[in-house]
This record gives sequence, structure tokens and C-alpha cells, in this order.
Amino acid sequence: MGTITIDGRKVEFTNERNVLTIIRKAGIDIPTLCYHSELSTFGACRLCTVEDDRGKMFASCSEEPRDGMVIFTNTGKLRKYRKLIIELLLAAHCRDCTTCEKSGNCNLQTLAHRFGVMHVRFDNYKEMRPLDFSSPSIVRDPNKCILCGNCVRVCEELQSVGALGFAERGSDAMVMPAFDREISTTDCVNCGQCRVFCPTGAISIRHNKTEVWEALADPDTRVVCQVAPAVRVAVGDAFGLAKGKSVMGKIVSVLHRMGFDEVYDTTFSADLTIMEETAEFLDRVANGGKLPLLTSCCPAWVKFVGDQFPEYSENVSTCRSPQGMLSAVVKEYFRDPANGEGKKTVMVSIMPCTAKKMEANRPNSYTKGEKDTDYVLTTNELIDMIRTTGIDFAELEPESSDIPFGFGSGGGVIFGVTGGVTEAVIRRLVSGHDKATLEKIAECGVREDEFIREFTIPYNGIDVNICVASGLANARKVMDQVRSGEKNYHLIEIMACRRGCVMGGGQPRLAGDRTKAARTAGIYKADNVSVIKKSDENPMVISLYEGMLKGKEHELLHNHEFCSR
Repeated sequence: MGTITIDGRKVEFTNERNVLTIIRKAGIDIPTLCYHSELSTFGACRLCTVEDDRGKMFASCSEEPRDGMVIFTNTGKLRKYRKLIIELLLAAHCRDCTTCEKSGNCNLQTLAHRFGVMHVRFDNYKEMRPLDFSSPSIVRDPNKCILCGNCVRVCEELQSVGALGFAERGSDAMVMPAFDREISTTDCVNCGQCRVFCPTGAISIRHNKTEVWEALADPDTRVVCQVAPAVRVAVGDAFGLAKGKSVMGKIVSVLHRMGFDEVYDTTFSADLTIMEETAEFLDRVANGGKLPLLTSCCPAWVKFVGDQFPEYSENVSTCRSPQGMLSAVVKEYFRDPANGEGKKTVMVSIMPCTAKKMEANRPNSYTKGEKDTDYVLTTNELIDMIRTTGIDFAELEPESSDIPFGFGSGGGVIFGVTGGVTEAVIRRLVSGHDKATLEKIAECGVREDEFIREFTIPYNGIDVNICVASGLANARKVMDQVRSGEKNYHLIEIMACRRGCVMGGGQPRLAGDRTKAARTAGIYKADNVSVIKKSDENPMVISLYEGMLKGKEHELLHNHEFCSR
């Protein structure tokens, strides 16, 4: 413990990792571009520089707090210094802000306004470099990179992929894949976390908005969409509603007004996933199949397995993801002339995840030679499209999803958070559905705060060992322990993004700890008010199995071969 005097006020500290954290604790928004609490300290931008009582200036992000320190955060020298840094960054930066993907949501732009940078005195002599459009999920624009290193660190430290790195030195320094290859030729898993941590427009989402608008304008095309669970808790705050509030009803309403013919809920196919994945798990346990069973809902994780742990490819569940299942089922439903009415069907999925764009293009995402999911829109793209319409989202009256694929259980809703798939499986395995039983399941360890959770549940005389992890660096730790024989699990659930889909690469990027917690709480609240809690009790799912799905379960709901790209 100790005390630091900040701008004349004494502030106590305990175990804060640096002076910057204490300054923010004191209610002072010190500017940064390269600092993030979940990443290692890099100290590249120097915007967080402060001054002590002897006139010494230092970066507060890399300075350990000491009892008795006296620092100043807003002297004339500091303001001039920060303004100069921003001006120099802008001088080596593409400044086509009006057409930039991040305009209005760019940290560098915000800081330029904050510090009154109205003119850049220096010319930009940097050579314009081509954009990298090779990925189906992200676009790299090296001309907007400010060398903060966030993308490099998140890819290495949180995702353990290392697809990006620094090259050259001094004024020639750049961030790029090794040997300046296209990002699609690397081990990039398309998770989009580099885009989430990028403070400028150097890495952005690869959009499909134009194609969807064109489909909506075609009178001979039926445009159907599905909305993933995590989307509903991330859209509202973009329009002034409470953070984490479930706004699924408003999303359905605005999509109908935009011209979508049918709006379905991906929680429906999440229920299908639980039905199929639970059956597959029990079959593997009973018949000596490959264990541990690895969940297949997260395409970034599936690619990670194929790239980093190919010997476990057969352990990955053969079940398609909820996106894949619902798209295949919807396309099959409208192949029936009685339902199709002579129109072409275009399937759009609205996801919190950039990797879903990659998944939609995989060879095993086609059925009968037809692409199951035609276009994937991220939450961010949906927000942009709503703003384009000018519709007052906050004032919309909620509407229900369409039938027959618009009703999911609470077990399907919780897919949006890490541990949700496992919890839904456990609900499926137990016989009861009363409140006490569901609370006992929630308290078994599946909802703990840790990024790696281990617990054991009894089932039919077997102690089922389960691991739930989020963040691919944590997934690597788990799989290394499995590979070495140190750990022995029956079921492993992995989400590539830490905290699960609520923090996916396609979600709104400016999300602090309160927003993260609110989104998770919003998912559990949506589960609490669900009439049906268990996937096997969803009457729409039961009806589908007894009708259109009969004899087609393997064709429509499972991958016929492992495919990670």
C-alpha cells in the first residue's frame, strides 16, 4: 500500500500494476493508444507520459507506483508534448477520415479533437501500400497503422497464433505477417480480435452490407436471416439503451422494416446443436469413440485445431455450428415448392463473430452443391445498416421472430457466453427442469469467472471430466496438457474469444469491464425469462425431428468431413 499525490490530490494504491491505473482510478482519463489492461505493457505511443515534482517526464503505463510519488498529468509541457505526438502520428497516417471504416469510432481521431490538432505541419512521405483483402473476415490497411503493436500482442498473447509481427526498423517499421504475406496464407483464425484492439482503421471488418442491400431490393429473392444470441445484448447501447439489455424484439422489428422476409433466431439451431452434440458425446462414451469431444460451434477454434493440433481433428464434434445447421435447414425448407413459391432464397446470418464469414465459405458449409449461408453480417454491420435506414431503433415496438424457426430455449440463448454450450448439454443430460436443478447446474463450475474452468459431474455411474476455456492462448494450455497426458477430459468447450461470443470480433469494439459484464448478465437474464429451459423440450425442435428432418439429420446437421479452412 502507499499514497501518490496526483495533481495535488492524494490517492491511495494497493496492488495496481502501474501509475497509469492509479491515475485512472483517481478519475483522470489519461490518453493512450498502445495500452490495454489485458495485454503486456508496450510503451510505444508515449501519450500517457506524466511529469513528477522534479520535472522528469515518464510513461505512466510502464512506471511502477511508489509510495510518496508526486506527479502532474496536465502541465503545459505535457499538453504540448501530447499534441506533438498526435500530430506526428497523423503526419505518417492516411487521413481520409471521412471514408474510413473507423471514422467517429477511432481513438486517434478522438484524441486529435481532444487536444485541438487542427493542422498537421509535417508532410507524409510514407509510400502508400496496398490493402490486404485476402481474408474473408478482416481487411488490413497498413497506411492507417500507427505501430501501437496492439494487434501483434493480442494475436500472440491472448490468441497464441502469432500471425502478425513487426518488420524493419525506425521510420521503415511496419506491422505485417511474416515475409509480408497475405493474411489468408498464415495461421490467422479469423477471430477478429486484432480488429477489436486496433485503435484506428488499420484493421477492419470485411463487409457484406452491399450484397445484402442488393438482395433485399430484388423482388424475386426471399431474404431470410438468423440472429445469434450474443447479438441481442450488444446492439442496444449503440442506440442509447442500457448496456447488455436484450433487444431481440427490436432487432426483429427493424429487420422486418428493412425488408427481410423471415427473421429466425439462432437459439433454435443452438437447440439442434445440443440434441446432436449430446447424442454424439454419449455415443462416443458408450462405444469407445475419440475423446475428449471438442465442441465445434466456434470456427476460429476449429481452424486453430486444424493448424496447431491436427492429430485431434477427429476429436472435433461432427456437428455443424448453429449457424450452419439453421442455414442448411432453412434452405432445405424452401426447396419444397410449396414453401419456396418460385423465389430464390438468400440466407443471411447476423453474428457477433468475424470467423463466421470464413465458416460460411468452407467446403463443408454447402449442401447439395448450394452454399448454406450466403452472407454473414457482424453486429457492427447490422448497427451500420440500421443507422443507414434512419429508423429510430430505441423507439421500435418489439416483434417476435418468425415461425417455424424462431423459437429457442434458454439453453440455446446461453450459447452466447463461454460455458453456455456445456451448461446446455448438462441440462439435456439431467432429467429435471425445476429451478433447483437448473441452479445446481449453474453452480457446478460452468459459470466461474476463470478463463479455464475444470469440473466434474456424475452421469450414469461415470465421473464426466469437463473443461471450459475461452481465448485461444488458454485453449493451447489446455490442449498441451491433454497432449502430454497431464489432463484427462471427456468434454472440452472452447470459445476463441475471451468471455465467449459476447466479446466476439464482430461486436462493437469499445467495451470496458462494465460492458463485458453487462453483456454476460444480459444473456443470463434472457435465459431466466425463457419459457423453455432445455433444448430437448423445445416443441419446434421436436416437430422438426418428427417431420422435415427425419432421415436427413446427418446430411443437414453434421459435417461429412473435417474442414478447418
